[in-house]
Amino acid sequence: MSKVLEVRNLKKVYGARGTLYPALDNIDLDIEEGEFVGIMGPSGAGKTTLLNMIATIDRPTSGSIRIDGADPAKMNEEQLASFRRNKLGFIFQDFNLLDTLTIRENIILPLALAQVQVAETERRGYETALMLGIEDILNKYPYEVSGGQQQRTAAARAIIHKPSLILADEPTGALDSKSSAELLQCLSELNERNGASIMLVTHDAFAASYCRRILFIKDGSLFSELIKGGSRKEFFSKILDVLAVMGGDNRDFI
Repeated sequence: MSKVLEVRNLKKVYGARGTLYPALDNIDLDIEEGEFVGIMGPSGAGKTTLLNMIATIDRPTSGSIRIDGADPAKMNEEQLASFRRNKLGFIFQDFNLLDTLTIRENIILPLALAQVQVAETERRGYETALMLGIEDILNKYPYEVSGGQQQRTAAARAIIHKPSLILADEPTGALDSKSSAELLQCLSELNERNGASIMLVTHDAFAASYCRRILFIKDGSLFSELIKGGSRKEFFSKILDVLAVMGGDNRDFI
């Protein structure tokens, strides 16, 4: 398999001379095409900073990030906007749907912006909604459906253009337990059936247990790695063990 993400010697330092704060320190990681990787760590560990670097929202102090072999740091703003639109899919905690658009219109927005033909846009929109079990609410507006349905709409929007890498930032944070499980099962099926490459940033061991591999970050550095080898229940238990070794109570993992 090819590498969809390569991160080498990544550093991020905030502040000015005399008051420097190292948020990330020499991070190395790879994500292969078709992997479902979780990023975990206590509050302030650097996981959100890492996500922002990979999402091209922020730039590293040093080191390199390559996505599908391309280096976003060498792109101008126009190239970067096109790169984000074509190569990356985003799922946020707060859904970020447009209330003035229907569920269908929210889902197909990336294709409309890319000026894909209408017939192709409609076909892919319905197929993606069907994949996530929201085909019966396509004509409703976000405020007319549940939080779980809104998040699955956001997931559909993130994958409709078949991005190289899906970045999910605490996607279950605003959902109840039932909706969380449904969304995570959808992401797991997207990974297994469609070969979607997913990086999930979460503080929740239950959410992380749906991943195939987890990288733990502490104080801006990689602390440990877990690879799923048995059932999800067994994996969940191993995740809790690592979190206990990392230290801090459960309130730190937010």
